[in-house]
Amino acid sequence: MSASTTPLLPGMRVDGAEPVFREPWEAHAFALAVSLHQRGLFTWPEWADALAQQIGAAQAAGDADLGDTYYRHWLAALETLVARKGASSADELMRYQRAWDRASDRTPHGQAIELREQDLG
Repeated sequence: MSASTTPLLPGMRVDGAEPVFREPWEAHAFALAVSLHQRGLFTWPEWADALAQQIGAAQAAGDADLGDTYYRHWLAALETLVARKGASSADELMRYQRAWDRASDRTPHGQAIELREQDLG
């Protein structure tokens, strides 16, 4: 692997020096982690440890580690750190996950998903 295709983080797909995302939500999860780090919520060593723990647990549970689940592990690690650092609680994260699921269910394919107050109830 040449220096121009070396991942920014272990397991991350890149094209040149840029990360490659399969879905828009992966890019959002990536940007959220970078933003929370820049705001001082966690250090990169804390992040690397949380991500490694998540990937290790998934592999122990049978994840084939083909790269297609990388950002699911990324998101789970991010949720764990956010809750551990007190920026949100596990309950609040679950509430928003259910709200986004409801918003997604009522949104026609191809349209932007909008989170509304009623989705949070």
